[in-house]
Amino acid sequence: QVQLVESGGRLVQAGDSLRLSCAASKATFDLYIMGWFRQAPGKEREFVATTNWSGTTYYGNSVKGRFTISRHNAENTIFLQMNRLKPEDTAVYYCAASRSGFDVRDMDYWGEGTLVTVSS
Repeated sequence: QVQLVESGGRLVQAGDSLRLSCAASKATFDLYIMGWFRQAPGKEREFVATTNWSGTTYYGNSVKGRFTISRHNAENTIFLQMNRLKPEDTAVYYCAASRSGFDVRDMDYWGEGTLVTVSS
Protein backbone atom coordinates (compact mmCIF):
# COMPACT_ATOMS: atom_id res chain seq x y z
CA GLN A 1 0.00 0.00 0.00
CA VAL A 2 1.34 3.40 -1.04
CA GLN A 3 0.53 6.23 1.32
CA LEU A 4 -0.24 9.66 -0.09
CA VAL A 5 -1.38 12.41 2.24
CA GLU A 6 -2.52 15.78 0.96
CA SER A 7 -2.77 18.92 3.01
CA GLY A 8 -3.28 22.64 2.59
CA GLY A 9 -6.77 22.93 1.16
CA ARG A 10 -8.93 25.70 2.56
CA LEU A 11 -11.32 28.48 1.71
CA VAL A 12 -9.71 31.37 -0.15
CA GLN A 13 -10.76 34.39 -2.15
CA ALA A 14 -10.47 34.74 -5.90
CA GLY A 15 -7.02 36.01 -6.78
CA ASP A 16 -5.42 34.47 -3.71
CA SER A 17 -2.59 31.98 -3.62
CA LEU A 18 -2.47 28.63 -1.90
CA ARG A 19 0.06 25.84 -1.59
CA LEU A 20 -0.96 22.21 -1.39
CA SER A 21 1.37 19.52 -0.12
CA CYS A 22 1.48 15.78 -0.66
CA ALA A 23 3.63 13.59 1.54
CA ALA A 24 4.58 10.31 -0.09
CA SER A 25 6.56 7.22 0.78
CA LYS A 26 10.19 7.18 -0.24
CA ALA A 27 9.65 4.45 -2.81
CA THR A 28 6.70 6.26 -4.30
CA PHE A 29 8.51 9.55 -4.47
CA ASP A 30 11.65 8.11 -6.03
CA LEU A 31 10.12 5.68 -8.49
CA TYR A 32 6.76 7.15 -9.40
CA ILE A 33 5.44 9.98 -11.43
CA MET A 34 3.59 12.22 -9.02
CA GLY A 35 0.68 14.41 -9.82
CA TRP A 36 -2.23 16.54 -8.81
CA PHE A 37 -5.76 16.07 -10.05
CA ARG A 38 -8.97 17.73 -9.07
CA GLN A 39 -12.64 16.92 -9.08
CA ALA A 40 -15.59 19.21 -8.68
CA PRO A 41 -19.03 17.86 -7.73
CA GLY A 42 -20.66 16.10 -10.66
CA LYS A 43 -17.58 16.46 -12.84
CA GLU A 44 -14.94 14.04 -13.98
CA ARG A 45 -11.57 14.05 -12.34
CA GLU A 46 -9.37 16.57 -14.13
CA PHE A 47 -5.65 16.62 -14.76
CA VAL A 48 -3.88 19.50 -13.03
CA ALA A 49 -0.16 18.81 -13.01
CA THR A 50 2.38 16.00 -12.88
CA THR A 51 6.10 15.70 -12.37
CA ASN A 52 8.52 12.84 -12.75
CA TRP A 53 11.64 11.97 -10.79
CA SER A 54 13.82 14.29 -12.87
CA GLY A 55 11.54 17.27 -12.48
CA THR A 56 9.83 17.22 -15.85
CA THR A 57 6.44 18.86 -15.45
CA TYR A 58 3.14 18.90 -17.29
CA TYR A 59 0.12 21.10 -16.68
CA GLY A 60 -3.48 21.10 -17.60
CA ASN A 61 -4.51 23.91 -19.89
CA SER A 62 -6.79 25.46 -17.30
CA VAL A 63 -3.94 25.98 -14.82
CA LYS A 64 -0.95 26.74 -17.04
CA GLY A 65 0.76 29.92 -15.98
CA ARG A 66 -0.96 29.93 -12.60
CA PHE A 67 -0.02 26.66 -10.90
CA THR A 68 3.41 25.18 -10.31
CA ILE A 69 4.17 21.63 -9.26
CA SER A 70 7.48 20.92 -7.56
CA ARG A 71 9.37 18.17 -5.79
CA HIS A 72 11.21 18.47 -2.50
CA ASN A 73 13.30 15.33 -2.28
CA ALA A 74 14.44 15.80 1.30
CA GLU A 75 10.84 15.84 2.50
CA ASN A 76 9.53 13.18 0.10
CA THR A 77 6.91 15.72 -0.76
CA ILE A 78 5.39 17.36 -3.78
CA PHE A 79 3.74 20.74 -3.76
CA LEU A 80 1.22 22.54 -5.85
CA GLN A 81 1.63 26.29 -5.74
CA MET A 82 -1.64 27.80 -6.86
CA ASN A 83 -1.68 31.46 -7.81
CA ARG A 84 -4.40 33.77 -9.06
CA LEU A 85 -7.04 31.34 -7.98
CA LYS A 86 -10.43 31.45 -9.65
CA PRO A 87 -13.81 30.20 -8.48
CA GLU A 88 -13.63 27.51 -11.15
CA ASP A 89 -10.59 26.11 -9.37
CA THR A 90 -12.88 24.99 -6.57
CA ALA A 91 -12.57 21.23 -6.24
CA VAL A 92 -11.23 18.41 -4.18
CA TYR A 93 -7.56 18.15 -5.07
CA TYR A 94 -6.01 14.71 -5.11
CA CYS A 95 -2.41 13.69 -4.98
CA ALA A 96 -1.64 10.64 -7.10
CA ALA A 97 1.23 8.40 -8.10
CA SER A 98 1.86 6.52 -11.32
CA ARG A 99 4.34 3.94 -12.50
CA SER A 100 3.59 4.37 -16.16
CA GLY A 101 2.40 7.79 -17.24
CA PHE A 102 1.10 11.26 -16.61
CA ASP A 103 -2.60 10.89 -17.36
CA VAL A 104 -5.38 10.32 -14.87
CA ARG A 105 -5.79 6.82 -16.29
CA ASP A 106 -2.15 6.08 -15.49
CA MET A 107 -2.42 6.84 -11.80
CA ASP A 108 -2.03 3.78 -9.59
CA TYR A 109 -2.44 5.32 -6.15
CA TRP A 110 -4.48 8.19 -4.80
CA GLY A 111 -4.63 10.25 -1.67
CA GLU A 112 -7.87 11.07 0.10
CA GLY A 113 -8.03 14.58 -1.28
CA THR A 114 -8.03 18.08 0.14
CA LEU A 115 -10.78 20.58 -0.51
CA VAL A 116 -9.98 23.93 -2.09
CA THR A 117 -12.80 26.42 -2.19
CA VAL A 118 -12.35 29.71 -4.04
CA SER A 119 -15.00 32.31 -3.39
CA SER A 120 -15.73 35.13 -5.81
